[in-house]
Amino acid sequence: MRTLIHNVMIFDGTPQPPRPGAVLIDEDSIAQVFGGGADFADNAVDHRIDGGGATLMPGMVEGHAHLTWGSSVEKIYHQFELPHEELKVAAWRNARVLLDSGFTSAYSAGALGDGIETELAAAIEAGETPGPRLIPSTIERSPEGDDTGNIFNGKGPDAMRGFVAHCADTGVKVVKLMISGEDALKPDTHNLIYYTEAEMAAAEEATRAAGLLLSAHVYSSEAIELALRHGVRVLYHCSYADAGAIHAMVAAKDGIFYAPAVGVLVATLEANPPPHINMSQMKSSAQEALPLLNALVPTLKNHGVRIVIGGDYGFPFNPNGTNARDLIHFVKHFGYTPAEALSAATLNGGALMDMKLGQVREGFLADLLLIDGDPTQDINIMMDRGKIRMIMKGGALHKGAELAQA
Repeated sequence: MRTLIHNVMIFDGTPQPPRPGAVLIDEDSIAQVFGGGADFADNAVDHRIDGGGATLMPGMVEGHAHLTWGSSVEKIYHQFELPHEELKVAAWRNARVLLDSGFTSAYSAGALGDGIETELAAAIEAGETPGPRLIPSTIERSPEGDDTGNIFNGKGPDAMRGFVAHCADTGVKVVKLMISGEDALKPDTHNLIYYTEAEMAAAEEATRAAGLLLSAHVYSSEAIELALRHGVRVLYHCSYADAGAIHAMVAAKDGIFYAPAVGVLVATLEANPPPHINMSQMKSSAQEALPLLNALVPTLKNHGVRIVIGGDYGFPFNPNGTNARDLIHFVKHFGYTPAEALSAATLNGGALMDMKLGQVREGFLADLLLIDGDPTQDINIMMDRGKIRMIMKGGALHKGAELAQA
């Protein structure tokens, strides 16, 4: 199946202005990218899509996905933990909502139940349910007895090896560790370190042997440096990084990704909960962390650290389906241009997924969006699902089938 998408302005994933052109899709991949004025009349195609001057861009990547955090723009849950079957229903819904919002890939930052994400990833890949390409993760692990991510296996290197072996058996791709505490849940815990050097060494050894990747919830400089010493590939939050931790992140930049998770901070500060829900501690924590990120993220960006979007979406005040708000936050809070924010969501996100994704480039997978307008001029467009005229994943149209003319 060959599809030609023409009469479009191409944002290719790099932070460059869109340019006129056309793209030829062959099966699931981009076969050729044409410049403006190119003659492609002789190309044998099965379908043609006239973009009408809209912007063609790569599908976005959610780099901090929590599909088992139940709330979405379609259904809000006011409890965090759900019965297993309801959790599955929410996760399947959230996958479709994320794809509907222009996110064709998702890198999980932790699940609320064993087996759900691996089952969902398999169902998506088999075409049984709509959703983004999904790299599934584990339950977020902190040692037994701590307050966040508390699960079985206890403490010590052998317990860590047992946990990783269990993860490998369930079929996940990413092991997520809570190395720091979480001030939003328990005051003054961001400086706590939940793992010893020996436990982290065991995690590194065991995940490498099992072919799994490591990601981590880290706030303090000590936690960041501990993570980097032991092969953690994706770091989340990092709000309290000092000069030493920044230096360590920059030194490791070719092998790591960073997601600041700004979305949850802004949403927390905006939230107006009912009287019986006390968010005062969450708000206090966000009020302290946001200015720190406003300084940290531009510094890391300027030193070439690969930063991806993803803001802990899935809370009732920060539901799945509003993930594109991160683009706006990157512009407003971190000084990105709209094109740079889009590049974080596409080019950097594709590198995070470790697939040929995130660029409009020959040989890359045809995960593409057609946007009514120019998001490099008005980033707010990306929050309007009505402006997404076409969503293509692997050459197949999830949205916009009516645009394809034989």
